Amino acid sequence: MYPLQRNRRLRTSAAIRDLVREHHLSPHDFIVPLFVVEGKNKKEAIPSMPGYFRYSMDGIIKQVKALWNLNIKAVLLFVKVEDAKKDNLGTEALRQEGLMQLTIGAIKEAVPEMVVMTDVALDPYSSYGHDGIVKEGKIDNDATVKILAEMALSHAAAGADVIAPSDMMDGRILSIRNTLESAGFVDTLIMSYSAKYASSFYGPFREALDSAPGFGDKKTYQMDFANRGEALTETLRDIEEGADLVMVKPGMAYLDILRDLKNTVNTPIAVYQVSGEYAMLKAAAEKGWLDHDAVMIEQLMSFKRAGATLIATYFAEEVVKNL
Repeated sequence: MYPLQRNRRLRTSAAIRDLVREHHLSPHDFIVPLFVVEGKNKKEAIPSMPGYFRYSMDGIIKQVKALWNLNIKAVLLFVKVEDAKKDNLGTEALRQEGLMQLTIGAIKEAVPEMVVMTDVALDPYSSYGHDGIVKEGKIDNDATVKILAEMALSHAAAGADVIAPSDMMDGRILSIRNTLESAGFVDTLIMSYSAKYASSFYGPFREALDSAPGFGDKKTYQMDFANRGEALTETLRDIEEGADLVMVKPGMAYLDILRDLKNTVNTPIAVYQVSGEYAMLKAAAEKGWLDHDAVMIEQLMSFKRAGATLIATYFAEEVVKNL
């Protein structure tokens, strides 16, 4: 007989499509990256990221309150450090009265239940713009790991809920976990950027934080974008070393990696829809070439479909209002 099963029956109306939809977006899915600068009453536009801004701490507090009112539960902090405070050892990163540490405390005081995640890497603090200590033109892995562990501890002491190492140094998760445990921060989570690729999609972010490498590139520590199996090796190692959550970065071009991890590990997986992905859609929508909101939601849904538990995205506030 002519087909007894017609797949289109389940697409007959919007209501039926909603009832049988396999994946959904929720405010609880999102992590909001926030850029902090020194000073007061500052709101600085980022030219390559239309509609996104750097804020001084007072502005960040307003943003966090607004996000909480939208039922968004997590923010990821990055700081823009003044050039005069940068050096090769990331000295400013360890200062308990540093911009990151003070911002963490201010957010936890203003919105105690907001989950505060913090970037742990030296590039915003480095006079070389690299994620680690430079020695004779190379990144010194083990010396860097020691600094990163101290940096993570200072964030935990300031009140951070989740430490997010984005540097891709070998062994840093174990070192950070041991440091946190030894200091009594047994409940502080680690979200490892376990599969972070040496990508060309990071350009606008580096403009936002003035953190582009001063020489060479980051290909000796970030992953080769031609590699797939290596992502699983990195991720499993980070979980063994004590990571509570893992991350794939960037997003759209790495959905295969996200799916591979989802098929293999039970650890919650985050994906970072990075600045270049944001900027491309903004630019295309400005030209009238794409429907901004429709493509935004389609992209974010693709992360959920591929297996993401959490999505770090600059679209978070827009999409929640859209939903």
